[in-house]
Amino acid sequence: MSDEIRMSDEILFERRGKAGVITLNRPKALNALTHGMVSAMAAQLREWEGDDHIRHVVVRAAGDKAFCAGGDILKLYEMGRAGKAGDPEQLAFFADEYRLNHTIKTYRKPYVALIDGIVMGGGVGISVHGSHRVGTQKVTFAMPEVGIGFFPDVGGSFFLPRMPNETGMYAALTAGRLKQADCLWSSIITHAVSSDRLDDLAEALYEADSVDLAIEPFSINPGSAPIAERAGDIETAFSAGSLGEILEYLDRAGEAAEGEWALKTAATIRSKSPMSLEVAFRQLREGARLDFAGCMKLEFRIVSEIMKGHDFYEGVRAVLVDKDNSPAWEPRTLDAVDSRAVDKHFDEPGNGDLELSV
Repeated sequence: MSDEIRMSDEILFERRGKAGVITLNRPKALNALTHGMVSAMAAQLREWEGDDHIRHVVVRAAGDKAFCAGGDILKLYEMGRAGKAGDPEQLAFFADEYRLNHTIKTYRKPYVALIDGIVMGGGVGISVHGSHRVGTQKVTFAMPEVGIGFFPDVGGSFFLPRMPNETGMYAALTAGRLKQADCLWSSIITHAVSSDRLDDLAEALYEADSVDLAIEPFSINPGSAPIAERAGDIETAFSAGSLGEILEYLDRAGEAAEGEWALKTAATIRSKSPMSLEVAFRQLREGARLDFAGCMKLEFRIVSEIMKGHDFYEGVRAVLVDKDNSPAWEPRTLDAVDSRAVDKHFDEPGNGDLELSV
């Protein structure tokens, strides 16, 4: 049985059997989240949480390229260029997005994300915090924010430090991409399935009494995870006490006979926004000691400052607007980053801390 209860051009909501089904519906935009999608999704989840006919929620995406490639960054860029950098209207998107992430993390019913394709940034935020994350061989996970002068938000403060062997810090500072086996090994996804069976799995979930029993017959072993084979090196390098120490270690390791990985990793990190790198490093170290609500409040403090700065707009210009991939970061080097400027990202914003519903 299908009961369509709300529909827009961007996001669809249906009752299918025992499941509430959410479909992200911007395939041409790689299902990037708009403010309207975030608000609608939050409202529907709250409604379904109190509906005894809905046993669990299933989140899918239209198209064959992406689950969700992030938030609507270009819209935020345009607001900044129009003189609204860091003002309440711009920050309202992040406040609502972070509240949605908190809703998903604390949801009282099984929440199943069916991830088939690219999942980055905001797409990670609406999947990784759910109880069940099912990924196909087409999964490409990344938190690429430091490459556009931003930071790994949407709960990155919480889940990245809790990935094994410092692989979360590695992913945050390098914007490295992980595939299916890597995602399963690192707990980004909880189950691996084949893409050609995803529709069958969805149908099984719609009628299932038990989400776990429905997924089990479809689960596969994706094989060895490349990141696991490098886990020892990653942990040694990225457990250092500062960003500078990480790079010093990689530079020394790069001088060894088998140092190609270390050299490439150090070069990749140095290509990112110096300010974003320092903020992200501190963010993950602090997030490791916080609960999820504390992490979301921390991230709202960071974004309230970062949206007033230079590097986000320059990064978006270089990567997404002009596409010259030559951002002029301010400051240009890690040595020039002022620790007092980093500290400002962790102060309570002038418009107050983020309020989260219980």
